[in-house]
Amino acid sequence: MSSSLSPIPLSPFYTPTTPIPTPTLSAPITPTLKLVNKSKRDIITQAAYDMDSIKAERCKRSFSYFLSEFWSEISNEVFKSNWHIEVFCNELQHIAEIVAKGLPKEHDLIVNVSPGTTKTITFSIAFPVWCWINWHWMRFITTSYSSALSLESAEYSRDLIRSEKFGRYFPELDIKPDKDTKSNFRVQKMDTKGKVTLGGNRYSTSIGGTLTGFHGHILIVDDPLDPNRAFSPVEVNKANRWIDQTLSTRKVDKAVTPTILVMQRLAENDPSGYLLSKEKTNVKHICLPGQIRDYKEYLKPKAFESFYIDDLFDPIRMPWAVLKDMEADLGQYGFAGQVGQNPTPPSGGMFKIDKFIMIDKLPSEVNFVKTVRYWDKAGTDELVSKDPDYTVGVKMSLLKSGKYIVHDVVRGRWESQEREAKIKDVAEADGPSVIVWVEQEPGSGGKESAQATIRNLAGYSAHRESPVGNKIARADTLSVQVNEGNVMLLKGEWNAPYKTEIGFFPFSKHKDQTDATSGAFRALGNSKNAGMLF
Repeated sequence: MSSSLSPIPLSPFYTPTTPIPTPTLSAPITPTLKLVNKSKRDIITQAAYDMDSIKAERCKRSFSYFLSEFWSEISNEVFKSNWHIEVFCNELQHIAEIVAKGLPKEHDLIVNVSPGTTKTITFSIAFPVWCWINWHWMRFITTSYSSALSLESAEYSRDLIRSEKFGRYFPELDIKPDKDTKSNFRVQKMDTKGKVTLGGNRYSTSIGGTLTGFHGHILIVDDPLDPNRAFSPVEVNKANRWIDQTLSTRKVDKAVTPTILVMQRLAENDPSGYLLSKEKTNVKHICLPGQIRDYKEYLKPKAFESFYIDDLFDPIRMPWAVLKDMEADLGQYGFAGQVGQNPTPPSGGMFKIDKFIMIDKLPSEVNFVKTVRYWDKAGTDELVSKDPDYTVGVKMSLLKSGKYIVHDVVRGRWESQEREAKIKDVAEADGPSVIVWVEQEPGSGGKESAQATIRNLAGYSAHRESPVGNKIARADTLSVQVNEGNVMLLKGEWNAPYKTEIGFFPFSKHKDQTDATSGAFRALGNSKNAGMLF
């Protein structure tokens, strides 16, 4: 990066524990108006010029001010301010200032926020243009789930630069005439002597698109998944692989270039969930549910709670009446993801995990009718999947009261020999009173695997089951008991991943714990649903 470019004064980095700052100028802006030997018309013209110069300087120093000042050039709608816009602007300005200095990035940024909250205008349209008025050399790669969406944002940015108002404020900046397409345009800067220097560019593509030959100082991913296709594992994995394996290689400087991802949550393993699951320490996560009456636990940072009014993120754009209509339109899962930023509803879904009864110790043995351990076996072939399924054994009991207890979940990824040894060790630990069940996968291979496990458990009460119907149908009767508060969980370290998976079901990344639990429920004898027991 060129060090000869003039930096702008750095604005204080926003911290949610302090009031939202209004744009301030670190140095006074002095008008150049001179009244000596000027006509009235000249004075008015000079005053207008000076006012444009003052506003232009304020725009350079504050992205937030720039966004509000040029809003009318981007949108026909009236600008509606809200605290989150200032938060986004300050975060983006801070990131850009670090890139401009060529310093190692502090973090990548993941932002989860509802649709219709000015995120695309802020992140994808206005932000690159604001960077160019300060550092015309910056290069951007922007992407969305579709080419049309990505190109539309690029066109808005291009039209903003071409606007009459932008030309008055920043006459030195323009689009290079022979490099002027929506998918790839380049800016240029003219100095006071008329010398033109080439600047950075914006390359716009879609998830899965080509990026060969292009590199960016800042990478922006805006809505990488189509909400209508977010439940397709193929589409989700396609987006995750492209961000991981293609976009990540397109950085000017891997130590400096940040990746900015902004989207509403759509599935457990959507790009937000996938990237956050890596637990990298240099990722900043801002998550802003549309309301925190039901979704407070997903709010990040927690200090933003003080900005919510009547538990609402934005009472102007998204009051309770609007949220109610959105839930009716999106459905429970869509609303929970896109508004609650948790792609499973807190209530009303297949499993209402808040209905689980947590217990510290088991009741007396005289209260037990039957106890089983049900195994859902899985392979560990990482050539097929980098995140293969788990082998899971769920221990579950039926009580005389008609309620159920899940005692324990054994979960791991083991090769076949190690897995069979683990199943036998667990059977020995459980004791002969616990009946063992094994799910038999379809086909001859599944039958042989189940039979091998039964032979390995010689001396124990062991059976195999060939389930009928899909996983959702098999879990249906179990969900009724959970949702009625009839299922207890013995407190243990396994609780958190167990509840997470069941809470996301049937859209969870893995379904092994849910499948093993519904199998145990059937084996206890009270399920009227699918399942053929041998």
